[in-house]
Amino acid sequence: MNPYRVRHRREYYRFITSGFIHLDHIHIIFNMFSLYFFGTAMETVFSTIFGPLGYLYFIALYILGIIVSDIPTFFKHQNNPRYNALGASGGVASVIFAFVIFLPLEDICIYFAFCFPGFIMGTAYLVFSWYQGKKANDNINHDAHLYGALFGLVFCIVLYPRVLPEFVEQLKNWRMFQ
Repeated sequence: MNPYRVRHRREYYRFITSGFIHLDHIHIIFNMFSLYFFGTAMETVFSTIFGPLGYLYFIALYILGIIVSDIPTFFKHQNNPRYNALGASGGVASVIFAFVIFLPLEDICIYFAFCFPGFIMGTAYLVFSWYQGKKANDNINHDAHLYGALFGLVFCIVLYPRVLPEFVEQLKNWRMFQ
C-alpha cells in the first residue's frame, strides 16, 4: 500500500493487493494462523445466522477489512511517496473482532499461555494499537490494526444488529473468578 501512488497515479488496486503480500514468513504465518483459527469460528457463526450466504459475508468481512483498514493510512500518507504498508492485518483484525463481538467470553491466548476473555484482550488490543499508532516508531501500521478491528465490530453490528444486545447480555453474566 503506497498511498502516494494511489492518489497521484490512481492505483486503487493497492487497497486490495497490499493485503496479499507480507514482509516475511513470520508475518504471513502469524496472519494466516490467526485467520485460520478465528476465521473457522466466524464461518461457523455466520453460516448459523445467515445460512448458505454466511460464507459470502465472511469473505466480505475479510476483504473489506483489508480495504477499510487502509483508508486512514491513505489519508495520513497520501503525499508521502516513501511510505509503504503491506499485509492482511486489517482484514485479520476484522475477523478477530467479529469473533470478539459474537463470543466475548471465549478466551484469546497470547503465545498459548496468557489467556483472557476476548472482550478484555480486545480492549487491550485497541488501546495498544491506538497508542502505538500515535507513536508510529516501529514500522508497523498499527492504524490498520485499529481500524480493521473497529470495522469488524461495525460490520457485525450493521449486518446483525442483535449482536450488540447479545454482547452486553454475555458480559452481564461474566465473573472474573468462576
